[in-house]
Amino acid sequence: MKHASALLLVSALAVTGCSDMSPTQQRVLSGAAIGTAGGAVLGAIGGNAALGAVAGGVAGVAGGLIYDQVKKNEQSSYNQGYAAGRHSTQTGN
Repeated sequence: MKHASALLLVSALAVTGCSDMSPTQQRVLSGAAIGTAGGAVLGAIGGNAALGAVAGGVAGVAGGLIYDQVKKNEQSSYNQGYAAGRHSTQTGN
């Protein structure tokens, strides 16, 4: 029961703590958290959870930054296509 309460509290803090963050910051933080957790699990299996958590965290930050760049490029492409389509319908092309 204690573990469930602690998990619920941490989850609530994580959700409210991200409300003032930019999408880039949220993606990097999410990547770091997921990478750290995954790295700690794999590190524990290998015998060094701390080293695994650090390596996973670094990989997660890199993954979060890469994912953020992909999403920004995707949004930029969408905006360009939308503007081009809007322009062509207004000019009658």
